[in-house]
Amino acid sequence: MAITVNLRYLGKNGSARAFAEEMMSSGTVDKIRAGQGNLRYEYYVSMEDPETVLLIDSWTDQTAIDAHHASPMMATIAELREKYDLHMSVERFAEISDNAEDERFIRK
Repeated sequence: MAITVNLRYLGKNGSARAFAEEMMSSGTVDKIRAGQGNLRYEYYVSMEDPETVLLIDSWTDQTAIDAHHASPMMATIAELREKYDLHMSVERFAEISDNAEDERFIRK
């Protein structure tokens, strides 16, 4: 069962966006995306609060998340979070396999 984690990074004076930009420019995001079991790792800037950046982080299962959390990448992420003095909130979602009911609301 796929698991998606939404992390909201809250900073000041553009620090959340600078964090996401450094994650990307340093190659850290590419390394995470190449990790076994990663399905999605994308940052989005809030239209309502420019000091908030949303990370959508999806994995095939809990084992893949645990491996990611045990990787050296987490030390890099922790250092950057500290550097930019970010605070976070987290939401977790397990993907259900039957979303046929939602299909009628999706325009493709």
